[in-house]
Amino acid sequence: MGEKIRVLVPEEEVEAKIREVGAQISRDYAGRSVHLISILKGGVFFTCELAKNITVPVSLDFMAVSSYGGDTKSSGVVKIVKDLDEPLQGKDVLIVEDIIDSGRTLAHLVEVLKQRNPGSIRICTLLDKPSRRVKKQVVVDYTCFTIPDEFVVGYGLDYDQKYRNLPYIGVVEF
Repeated sequence: MGEKIRVLVPEEEVEAKIREVGAQISRDYAGRSVHLISILKGGVFFTCELAKNITVPVSLDFMAVSSYGGDTKSSGVVKIVKDLDEPLQGKDVLIVEDIIDSGRTLAHLVEVLKQRNPGSIRICTLLDKPSRRVKKQVVVDYTCFTIPDEFVVGYGLDYDQKYRNLPYIGVVEF
């Protein structure tokens, strides 16, 4: 545990932005329900807070995809570790991610989910690193924070399974 954590986005700022994004989603889905797909493990913290701030009916499912292994950089190989429990036919789907960088995982995931005939698919992320984007076709509909290319933890994001429970977004300084 020789690394130090520098606060990038304080807890109050994270909470305020999630409230704001939840209100926007509520306006955009007015009169409909939204089916949140939380991408495990990191996305669960953000998904729970986001859901509390959405006023339209919400249903929820989970998916686990892997593209990192034990490294700090995406391997580019995407595998579904846990699939959805519910069919998506006709549902307005909102994929909820903790962070999007290269976009490889998400591009693959969107293609997989489109084959299940949802009514719509949108993407919401806590953090976006557009400077690392390889898959330019990935369009993020709701972004809480655009961040520089630094290795971040907290609010569900981990480094080797540590720091997920930090209530703020921090940068790992090795």
